[in-house]
Amino acid sequence: MVTGKYTKEILGWADYAVIGIILAISSSIGVYYRFTGGRQKTVQEYFSADRTINAGVLAFALMVSYMSAITLLGTSAENYAYGSQIVAMYFGQGLVTPFVSYLYLPVFFKFQKMSTFEYLEMRFGFTARLLTSIMSALHTLLYTGIVLYAPALALEATTGFSTDLSILLIGIICTFYSTIGGIKAVLMTDVFQGILMFGAAIIVITLGIINIEGGVGRIWQLAVDGGRIEFDNFSLDPTMRHTWWSLTIGTLIISLTANGVTQVQVQRFLTVKTLRSAQIAAIGSWPFALCLGLLASFAGLVMYAFFVDCDPVASGEISANDMLMPYFVVMTTANIPGLAGLFIAGIFSASLSTVSAIINALTAVALEDYVKPVYDKLGFQFPEKRATLFGKFLAVAVGVVCILLSYLSKRFGSLVQASYSIAGIVYGPLLAIFTLGMFFESAEEKGAVTGTLFSLALVSWIAFGYPRPSKIPLSVSTVGCNNVTLPTQIVTSIRQMPLGDSSYFYLYRISYMWYAPMGFIVSMIIGLAVSNLIGLLSKNTPREIDPDLFTPLIAKRVRRRRVNVSKTSNIQISTIHEHKRDIRIPS
Repeated sequence: MVTGKYTKEILGWADYAVIGIILAISSSIGVYYRFTGGRQKTVQEYFSADRTINAGVLAFALMVSYMSAITLLGTSAENYAYGSQIVAMYFGQGLVTPFVSYLYLPVFFKFQKMSTFEYLEMRFGFTARLLTSIMSALHTLLYTGIVLYAPALALEATTGFSTDLSILLIGIICTFYSTIGGIKAVLMTDVFQGILMFGAAIIVITLGIINIEGGVGRIWQLAVDGGRIEFDNFSLDPTMRHTWWSLTIGTLIISLTANGVTQVQVQRFLTVKTLRSAQIAAIGSWPFALCLGLLASFAGLVMYAFFVDCDPVASGEISANDMLMPYFVVMTTANIPGLAGLFIAGIFSASLSTVSAIINALTAVALEDYVKPVYDKLGFQFPEKRATLFGKFLAVAVGVVCILLSYLSKRFGSLVQASYSIAGIVYGPLLAIFTLGMFFESAEEKGAVTGTLFSLALVSWIAFGYPRPSKIPLSVSTVGCNNVTLPTQIVTSIRQMPLGDSSYFYLYRISYMWYAPMGFIVSMIIGLAVSNLIGLLSKNTPREIDPDLFTPLIAKRVRRRRVNVSKTSNIQISTIHEHKRDIRIPS
């Protein structure tokens, strides 16, 4: 464990060489796929890899795109500062896979649309498609800013390198290979980068075991003594920041949305040939996510044991808990050239994989939901032969916007809370409108859109309302810091307190993990209520909806009912004809 003040080390030439080589490899994969195969000349190859990806590669790539640098830096920092209860979210992710595989994916696979929001136009209308497309795009751009910001934190903590320059460097590299190589380059780079992500987490844990006397047993005991081990918080209080219920239910809704209806993941599912392969990939991605999440969580406990007597944030060595992991690596690898560089490259890779997936997905959405409809409205025919060229220009534009928005991320606070809060605002109503379309025959556009808008406004108000209570971290100590200007102190807190006292407005105290479930429930209730009310008051005959637009169980029921109605109608018509023949008067 650390006792004393440590001076920030600067990365050596070997570290920079490792970082440079790994970033060069990521870029070269994009160049390779630009000049091989179909050379990214068709929309199908550029956005869906001609459906040539195998299930194993896709399973790993799905995990990598979802588990960004936020997982490595943010999750470890959460365990360090707030305890291990957050691990429950990874079990919530596991509950999602059968729902995604057998309820939502079959619908998208049936139609093979480039934009997932095209489904909403087919089911409801253009208004629903445009609303959700814009809503999702804005969320994705903000989330990308946070993902780009994470590795910039790592560089700042280890080298003092400008955060702004780090964001620019990573953003340019990511935009480059995403633009020229298409989704195949993105997926294959994900595999390489995912291995580095696991390597980064393993490096931290190994260094901790080596440098902390007593190894794993001592690490665990210090975590227990420091109140970091907590897996049994089953409180029903929604104002408590993390409980089993908030983490599992909140993560279930967020992961179901992310993997079941968002452009980023659905577009990836459509790169395989069969629905069965996509379902195997969906189920197979969770064990990878669980392993990486557990490694990152234990890495947080390792860092707590290492800094137990001299917290680097409280002592002023670094400015945020999200810098802990790279700072720890630099402190423990001074005599191992290149190892810190390998770790930093792993953090870079975690961000590159997620951002590249987002750039490719947003490019497809921009092309299908904005550019082509504008052509149609102006009365022009979109030049399909130039669709790939349009896509590449759009990819560059999306990359530039992501870079610009990432400069706002430093205002969001904790990486994990910021990412889940933003997702919670949008993902609840987004999942609801797709669920209304796929599961409820009575749902119609005005009801679905009304529910989405009301839910979005409500949860945004709750998430951004002010004043609100501050987060209360667990205790840290500076008693062992060798700094004469720093008073010896122990910063204390009460373990897992509710978020603030009753002097704050109740809704502002609700845990951020409940935002998505609240948004989903509110949007569903209002969407169904308005739809059914319109159905009762309308004098028009309800339009007949294509059964393929429903999830398989509902589609089967709709077809069976229509067959029965058709048979009944045929019998009635036949009876009428026979009756007329019987009473016909001879001429």
